[in-house]
Amino acid sequence: METMSDNVSALDSSPAVATVDTSASKGSATSDAARIVEVRAWLASQFEAAGREVPAFEYTPRVVAHLHAMASLSLSRSRADAIVASDLRLKASEYRSQAARIREVLDAAGVSHERLTPAALAAAQDLARVANLLNIRDTELSSFVVAMAELSLRKADVEEKRAKVQKESKVLLDYTRKAIAKLNDLKKTLVKFESEVPLHDAQMLQWQTNLAIMDSKERQYNLQYANYKALLNRVGYTPEINHGVLMEMAEHRKDLEKKTKPMLDTLRSYQDLPPDKALAALAIEEKKRQYAAAEKYLEDVLHSALTTPGI
Repeated sequence: METMSDNVSALDSSPAVATVDTSASKGSATSDAARIVEVRAWLASQFEAAGREVPAFEYTPRVVAHLHAMASLSLSRSRADAIVASDLRLKASEYRSQAARIREVLDAAGVSHERLTPAALAAAQDLARVANLLNIRDTELSSFVVAMAELSLRKADVEEKRAKVQKESKVLLDYTRKAIAKLNDLKKTLVKFESEVPLHDAQMLQWQTNLAIMDSKERQYNLQYANYKALLNRVGYTPEINHGVLMEMAEHRKDLEKKTKPMLDTLRSYQDLPPDKALAALAIEEKKRQYAAAEKYLEDVLHSALTTPGI
């Protein structure tokens, strides 16, 4: 007979029972009353079998529906168990009849159970156990051969599956070893990086300091660049005045210095002459004229160099 716990677990795994509508018709009320009677009878039989009294509780529609489902399930399982038990009893009766017939045959052949030696009896029992182990219906040699062949096939299948599993296990083991090795390498690398953190922190601090200095220098250089650009704009610097032009102007300046040097030497030589006011005045006027002409020539050269396109 089914126990209460089995019924509850089976009911929990089955679909939920719909609750009873409180506004059902008269036919539904009659059905509910019949269910209550069935539930009470089932509870009484269950608790009586357990030697206990049925506890008092309120028969609400939901409780009745739940208990009625349990009772139906229990009754159906009890009927199924009764059918199985009847079949087993029938088979047991057949086995007893067959055993009696076999015993009569053995007695007639003079090999009854009482006449067998202990060794023969043990061998017969071993033969029966092997037959049961091989799940064969009789002890014929052909049955043993067929059972052993099936067992060999199953053994070959199992060995094949075992070899496949061992191969897969070996591959997984190799992967696991490689993963462990990589994990160890990663741990070593992590330890190395953690040990190098203070050094890199100091280096990063130095880089931040240098970056701040470079940023300050950049602002300073930008300011100087702006100042120099304004200064060049004030003095009339144009893009045409390049390095080639400046070098040409320097060459012209050297040429002019070479040309004016004899004049300066001549003027210096006049300082050794005896003082003569009239001659000195004439010489001074001549040198002034020559000097003015040289300056005018220098200005013309510079002006022509500035107006000529850059090299």
